[in-house]
Amino acid sequence: MSRSSTRRLFLQRASAAGAGLLITGTRASGNITGANERLRVAIAGLKGRGLHHLHSFTQASHNVEVAYLVDPDRDVLRRAMRKLDDKVQGKHNCRAVSDIRVALDDPSVDAISIATPNHWHSLMTIWGAQAGKHVYVEKPMSHDVAEGRAVVEAQKKYGVVIQHGTQRRSNSGIAGLHEALQAGKLPRLKIVYGYCCKPRGGIGHSPVSAPPSHLDWNLWKGPAVIENYHANLVHYNWHWFWKTGNGDLNNQGAHQLDVARWAIDKDQAHPVRAMAIGGRFQWNDQGETPNTLFGIAEFANGQQVLFNVRNVHYEGYQHQVCNEYYLEDGSKIVGEGTYQIYRPGSDKPEPLPLEPGKVTPGGAFGSFVAAVRAGDPGMVNGNALDAHYGSVMGHLLNNSYRLGQQVPFNAKAGRFGDDSAVADHFLKLHEVMGDGVGVPEDGANYTVGPWLTFDSEAERHTGDHAEVANAMLQDQRNRGYEIPSEFLA
Repeated sequence: MSRSSTRRLFLQRASAAGAGLLITGTRASGNITGANERLRVAIAGLKGRGLHHLHSFTQASHNVEVAYLVDPDRDVLRRAMRKLDDKVQGKHNCRAVSDIRVALDDPSVDAISIATPNHWHSLMTIWGAQAGKHVYVEKPMSHDVAEGRAVVEAQKKYGVVIQHGTQRRSNSGIAGLHEALQAGKLPRLKIVYGYCCKPRGGIGHSPVSAPPSHLDWNLWKGPAVIENYHANLVHYNWHWFWKTGNGDLNNQGAHQLDVARWAIDKDQAHPVRAMAIGGRFQWNDQGETPNTLFGIAEFANGQQVLFNVRNVHYEGYQHQVCNEYYLEDGSKIVGEGTYQIYRPGSDKPEPLPLEPGKVTPGGAFGSFVAAVRAGDPGMVNGNALDAHYGSVMGHLLNNSYRLGQQVPFNAKAGRFGDDSAVADHFLKLHEVMGDGVGVPEDGANYTVGPWLTFDSEAERHTGDHAEVANAMLQDQRNRGYEIPSEFLA
């Protein structure tokens, strides 16, 4: 069955089921000034981040009309509609619906904005491109490697604007540093270190139960093959389960991974090998993803990305959501947007003046609106290909962790050969977990992932562990929610 036939069948069934699927918005009185110049946007996912999308798109300077609010939870939809009513004093033509396909079949909709759980990001983006809609999609753009590549290919075919929700791509200061590094105006980059160190807590255990009556569970699952509902999935803790989320590495860490990947030499694509070590310490809960992780991704040119996830709170916790740059001459650059540099042999930083880099002005949402109005995918701050590169780096590190073996919690658990710089960084994390968090050496274990080698061009694993690692490049999907085969290798 063709995509258009599938959507027609869906709408027929929705109509037969009655108007209960829809929550009708308030109609504006009179004509809206400049209405024919407004972009009409559908926002999918209205819990948390989606409300920020709603706030951003209703800024008067953007001249955007919110045409649809989309969420499989009727209670969430009602609350979001009330927020929209308050924001625009009830003057809107917005409809609240449970399924994005209703909005995709409306020819008056120009764009969709996606703030759903991760397992929906790529499929909605591809559906949007097929329907001729421009797409703003939250990070990470993909839940697995294969679907991310499918988004890149869909963008190429349909030529729509796709922008990744990585706000740091709109920061001209960060862009300026990376342009200076890649132009040779600074000593050559050796290592980019990303930190996703923000305190979180355990989520306990929620028993299997029937979904609440206000939630369309089948639509919430969509592509994700999940047998049973439990309350820890909906609405935020899905981040900590592999079938729906990617852990904090590709949640908050997606921003820092993207910045790290942005700094690597432009002639590089994916890492050629990656590994991770970590664990889910202290919490004894239902979550699956690590709350502590140290990852290494190596590129063909010798540059490295190191990454540190550290979520367990303890007295003296150091909050770090940032990137550091280690240069081949021994210098270290710190900051975000404005920078300081530690020269070799000095423990005192000095300012590092840089020219602003090239970004489309207007911030994350303003630049997207500008690109859509211009019909120019090249204007976006964070395009589909860059989004794919950053997301894949996180997927490779996560997959190494998921293939890991248990080893005793001690300083020798990290297997880094002769790479003393990497070993030193791991030891710093190990000391925090041992001395700060209090993880005991007796009775605790690290999960140590294997080194996974990766063919950057083919986007396939080679060498040891290739068979099992390649099986992780594409998730199983529910019937009716498959990635279109034309975009898969």
